[in-house]
Amino acid sequence: QVQLVESGGGLVQPGGSLRLSCARSGSISSIYVMGWYRQAPGKQRELVASITSFGSTSYLDSVKGRFTISRDSAKNTVYLQMNSLKPEDTAVYYCHVAYRGQSYWGQGTQVTVSS
Repeated sequence: QVQLVESGGGLVQPGGSLRLSCARSGSISSIYVMGWYRQAPGKQRELVASITSFGSTSYLDSVKGRFTISRDSAKNTVYLQMNSLKPEDTAVYYCHVAYRGQSYWGQGTQVTVSS
């Protein structure tokens, strides 16, 4: 059974930084896509950033140049470095993995950007 556990959320002032971590347990295939999604109150969940098993990355337009997704394969962990945070980045951030038609979500971690 695959499990994803996020950490690193919290309260930060506008312009600040946070790094989210997503630790995976359980085996997955060698070909996968891992991503960070977020959901703000009253809004739909949206894909913020993703990284494939080949190392290709993609980003939501509004976070390009501010957020960076990366991975440490030895630790089965994916990170989301978030810089220059804005109040509109406030949301619950979820880690997700998809492979061979299977899909798993983490429990989410709250990020609040406020002065």
